[in-house]
Amino acid sequence: MYGYAGKILRIDLTNSLIKKEVLKEKDAREYLGGSALAAKIMLEEMSKETDPFSAENKLIFATGPFVGTVAPGSGSINVSFKSPLTGIFADSRAGSDFGPVLKKAGYDVLIIEGKAEKPVYLLIDEDKIEFLDANEIMGLSTSEKNAYLKKKHGNDYEIACIGPAGENLVLYSVIMFDGDRAAGRSGGGAVMGSKNLYAIAVRGRKNIEIYNKDEFTKVARDLAKKLLSIPGNLGMKEDGTTGDLAKCDNAGDWPTKNWRSNSWGKGQEIYGKFKSNNLISGAPCYKGCILQCKRVVKSDSEKWKTPVHGGAEYESISAFTAFILNDDNDAAVYATYLCNEYGLDTISAGAAIAFAMDCYENGILTGKDIGMDLKWGDMDATISLLKDITFRKGIGNLLADGVLKAAKNLGHGAEELAIHVKGLEGAAHDPRSGKALALTYAASNVGMSHIHPVEGMAYDAYKVDFGLIPYGLKDPNQVDRYDEKGKGIASKILHDYGIIPDMIGMCKFYIYAGLTPDDLALELSLLTGWNVDGKELLRIGERGYNVQRLYNVREGISRKDDYLPKRVLSKPEFGKYSNVDECTIKDFDFMLDEYYEARGWDKNGIPKIEKLKELDLDWVKV
Repeated sequence: MYGYAGKILRIDLTNSLIKKEVLKEKDAREYLGGSALAAKIMLEEMSKETDPFSAENKLIFATGPFVGTVAPGSGSINVSFKSPLTGIFADSRAGSDFGPVLKKAGYDVLIIEGKAEKPVYLLIDEDKIEFLDANEIMGLSTSEKNAYLKKKHGNDYEIACIGPAGENLVLYSVIMFDGDRAAGRSGGGAVMGSKNLYAIAVRGRKNIEIYNKDEFTKVARDLAKKLLSIPGNLGMKEDGTTGDLAKCDNAGDWPTKNWRSNSWGKGQEIYGKFKSNNLISGAPCYKGCILQCKRVVKSDSEKWKTPVHGGAEYESISAFTAFILNDDNDAAVYATYLCNEYGLDTISAGAAIAFAMDCYENGILTGKDIGMDLKWGDMDATISLLKDITFRKGIGNLLADGVLKAAKNLGHGAEELAIHVKGLEGAAHDPRSGKALALTYAASNVGMSHIHPVEGMAYDAYKVDFGLIPYGLKDPNQVDRYDEKGKGIASKILHDYGIIPDMIGMCKFYIYAGLTPDDLALELSLLTGWNVDGKELLRIGERGYNVQRLYNVREGISRKDDYLPKRVLSKPEFGKYSNVDECTIKDFDFMLDEYYEARGWDKNGIPKIEKLKELDLDWVKV
C-alpha cells in the first residue's frame, strides 16, 4: 500500500504482549489516518462508558499518509484516547520527528492498551520491541527524561514521555515529544501515567513507498515554493504565533481576566518586550518544516531566569498574561517553561489559575483555602500553584482536575466562573471577535479547543478562505464577522476541511498558509495512487468529523453539551469592545440549528441515519 507503512503495532501492557497487524487499505482509504482512524478504532474496540483510567482505555498514536514524506508540513503525530478531563473523545497533535520516525520504524499506528504492573517504558527499534524498567526515570522532568533516554539508547531515537504531572494523574497533563513539543490538550499524559507507561523511544530507517515518486516530489516542492512566495508566511519564522498577540488583542480575540473581556490593550507592549528580551529565534518543530513557527526563548531575569528552550507560543503566553492579568513577560516565559518541564497543558493550567483568582476575588476561595492570597497578576502565587497542581498538594489537588470538576466541588456560584465546553477549558481566542469560532468551540469533538478542527474566526474576522470558495464557502470578504446567519453553513464546510490535516498527518498551519483542498488531493493521489479530488477529500473529512461525533454520542453527548458559557456570550466587562453590542452572540440556538441542518444532524445534534448511510457510517450503533 503506497504512502503507508501498512502496519498497526498493538502493545498490551498488562500481559507484555506485542502484536503486529495489517492496516486495511479500506480503512486507510476511508479514514486516511490520524484522529479519524483512531476514532474508528475506539468505536469498534472500546465499550460504552469506559473509565478513562481503566486498562480498557486505549492510547492511540496515529500517523497519516503524509507523515515522513517530503509533503510540506508532514511532521505530525496525533494521540487519541478517552479523556479523563472531559469523559469523551480526545485528540491532541504534536509537531515533532516522533511521527515520521514511528512510521519509518514500520508502523502507521501504535495502540497502547492495558496497564503495566510496574512503571515501564517502551523501546521500539523497528521490529525489535522491549519493555524496560522505568524506575530510573521516575520523577524526572520531561526534558530530563528525554535527555536520559537519548544518552542511554542513542540520539537517533525519538522520545515521547510524561512529566511529574502525568505521573500524578493531573487531568490535563500532556505527552511531550522531542523535549519541548506537546500533545497538550485533554489529559493524554494522565492516561499514559495511569497505564504506568512513562516513555516511548522509537527508532526507524525504513522507506515509505510512493506511487509516483518523481511527480509527488515535484508537486511537493512546487507547493513549498508557493508557500514561501507568500510574504505573510515568512513572518511565521520571524514572529511565530506569539507575534499575533497585538493583532488578536486589537480584534477582540484575546480572552482576558478569565474571559471577562476579549481585549486588554497590552498585546503590542507584551509582544514588543517578548521579542526584545525573550525571543532568540524561530525553528522547525520537525526536520523539514519550512514555516518554522516554533519559538526558541529564554529569560535572563534574575527572579525568573529560564534556560534556552522551545516554547512560549501564542496560546501559552496568553494563558499566563491576559488570562490572569500579568504583564511580566519573564514570569510568563518561566511559567510556560515550568509547564513543559512538569508536563502540564499550558492552556488548561493558566485557565485553572485564572478560575481560582476569580473565585478568590468573589470570596468563593479564601486565603486560608489556598494557603496564600491570590490576586490577579500575582506570578509568585501562580508559580506556587503550578507546583501544587503538578504534585496535587493542597488547593492544587482540586485545580488538577480542571475547572468543571473544581467548580462542582466548590459550588457557591463557581460554576459561572468555570469557562469550558464539555469540560475542556477555553483557549486564547474569543468568538466575540468572529462568531464562526462560537461553533468551533461548541461543536468541537474534544471540547473548547480553538484548533479542533479549525479557528472559525480566521474565516470571518481575519478573512481566510482556505481555498474553500469553490466548495460552497461564501467569500469571507463579503461576510461581517458579527453576522450570525450563515455561520452554521460556513462552519460545516470549514470543519470538514479543518479536520483533514489531523487525518493525513500535516501541521494545520499549512492550510492557513495557503494549501487548498485541491493541493492536498493532488498530493494524496500521487502519494497513494488513489484518484482523489478536492470534493472527495472534503467528504472524507466529513466522515472523519462524524465518526468522532458518533463516539461522543455513544457516550451521551447531545445538544445540551454544545453550548458556550454565559460569560463568553456576553458583552465584555471592560476594554475596547465593552460598548460594542454587535460582538455579543444574540441567538446561539439559531446558529446551532443552522449548523446541525448543514451537517445532516437532528435537532438534538445526533447524525441522522440518512447522513450515516451517505458517509458509509451506518455500521455504527449508538
